[in-house]
Amino acid sequence: MAQQIGYYTEEGLQKLKDELHLLRTKERKAATQAIVDARDKGDLSENAEYDAAREAQALLEFRIAKLEVVIANARIVDESKIDLSKVSILTTVKIKNLNNGAIMKYTIVAENEAELKNGKISVDSPIGRALLGKKVSDKVDVIVPVGKVTFEVIEITI
Repeated sequence: MAQQIGYYTEEGLQKLKDELHLLRTKERKAATQAIVDARDKGDLSENAEYDAAREAQALLEFRIAKLEVVIANARIVDESKIDLSKVSILTTVKIKNLNNGAIMKYTIVAENEAELKNGKISVDSPIGRALLGKKVSDKVDVIVPVGKVTFEVIEITI
């Protein structure tokens, strides 16, 4: 299966690398120690703590493997080459909700960098996906959990 290339800011990619380092070093050691501690408590066939520690280790290894693939396929976006005539990853877009008149400002980022409280929405979110390729004054209908919302693109910046 071909891996999808992810586009990140330098900051976003560094966060992923830092998380991977933490998982490989401290978290991996802690998971191993939890298994050792649980094993020391006796009969493994009836040791729920041992089973839980092994499952936690498997989940940790899965997360490490997933991060390794994401980082290997990551590409840093050069902000100087972003086309501001349309919405794309790493652009900041000001939109108006035509249903209620609210104006919002979002930066379109990779899924791993999304932080709604900081105005960063995933390129894979319903709003992010709908806005991609749109130009100033374009209108777009988005299906969100509360129903259909119509947005108008007001401004596109970095």
